[in-house]
Amino acid sequence: MLRWLIEDDVDDVHAWMSDPQVARFQGYEPRSREQVSTVVGEIAASRRLDRTGDFVELGIELPADRASRSRVIGSIYFSITNADDRTAQIGWTVGRAFQGLGYAAEAARAVLDAAFGPLGLHRVFAELDPRNLPSIALCGRLGMRREALFIESMWLKGEWVDSAVYATLDREWRHETA
Repeated sequence: MLRWLIEDDVDDVHAWMSDPQVARFQGYEPRSREQVSTVVGEIAASRRLDRTGDFVELGIELPADRASRSRVIGSIYFSITNADDRTAQIGWTVGRAFQGLGYAAEAARAVLDAAFGPLGLHRVFAELDPRNLPSIALCGRLGMRREALFIESMWLKGEWVDSAVYATLDREWRHETA
């Protein structure tokens, strides 16, 4: 299930934001609980997708079963990058124990359905480190194509890193999901 992140999710979010292997391809170093609390507060306050710069970050929640409580295992980031051009960016993060199980794909498909349905967007892209092979594979499963590879385009975590852009258009998404 996708839902708004709230302050009560700090422990769940900290579980993956503090993991060095999960943070490896993120724009941040592993975060302390205090840092995560601040970030979750900022995310919880952002619930608009009307103008350029608006963003939401939805929690990917596994429902409770008899053995455990429900918990947030990852998130989907979605930002309007240009409202006039009807363009947005999507990104995902899933805790290591839940990677490779289809949760990010299911969540991204739901967000893309909303992007190209009720939100009426034209283009959605993902920008990622090309060494992040699982995310590249997910882009492929979502029908996104590689549009660009920028060589040493970002100084991140003490090194120059490449950046790859994958995207899909509204007409391609309709075809992909038909």
